[in-house]
Amino acid sequence: MPHRTSRRSCGPGPTTQVARPLRRCYGGSTQVGGSTGRPAGADALSDLSEALYPPEDVAYAAHFPGLEIVCDRRVMVDHPSRLPRHYLDAAEGHTVLLHAMHSVSDTLAFAVWKQGELVRSLSLSPHGGITENIGEPLPFEKPFWAGEHAVSPVPGKLSKGPYPLPFHPLTLGEAALRALFGFVVEGRHAPDDVDGSAITIHGFVLTDPSGPTIEQRRAARAAAATLMGPRRSLYLQPDGSWAEAFTSPEATTA
Repeated sequence: MPHRTSRRSCGPGPTTQVARPLRRCYGGSTQVGGSTGRPAGADALSDLSEALYPPEDVAYAAHFPGLEIVCDRRVMVDHPSRLPRHYLDAAEGHTVLLHAMHSVSDTLAFAVWKQGELVRSLSLSPHGGITENIGEPLPFEKPFWAGEHAVSPVPGKLSKGPYPLPFHPLTLGEAALRALFGFVVEGRHAPDDVDGSAITIHGFVLTDPSGPTIEQRRAARAAAATLMGPRRSLYLQPDGSWAEAFTSPEATTA
């Protein structure tokens, strides 16, 4: 990040420059903010801390000297090594850093490319294990692999055994954010962390003219949900026994 020790507000750059990395990433197959390339409405400005998980069909971008930032759910892939080549080509030989984590599934993936070549990729979750582990661990990872951040059992919480990974993915994810991008989302902030809330970033609507609209995709998901049975879940009763609860599929798609 530029000016790692700075806590000053940092603008995203002119709109034409901000849209440029998105146009390089998606070429002519996807319209960026419509035919004019303008941001997605009057509320398109956000800050980096709030733009990390954009809405569907929206990407956030910022342009600084020597640095371009793109936040887009399309790059949240389980195997970073399989990231479509056009994203790397858009970097034109510069270093590419990818970071994606999801707090619901405790999933983490990050990767580093230098001059178009993958030098490090890691993807893991407690349910899926280590999906991808390519290259030598980066310096910030080594304490995690050495067991210095092992997950301790939570008192009073039922456990099926030891935690399946040597550390919690989201804890490593925050360390990766700090080491690769200079800021964190959760946890204690260090004095030299970049203040993500002070970095302004533009939002753009992405439209694929040849694909289904967002409304069509939502309708398809709703139709698929009606074909599913009720979701089953268990909850702990006061007497210590387990009871089963049912949730209608319609409630899960609201």
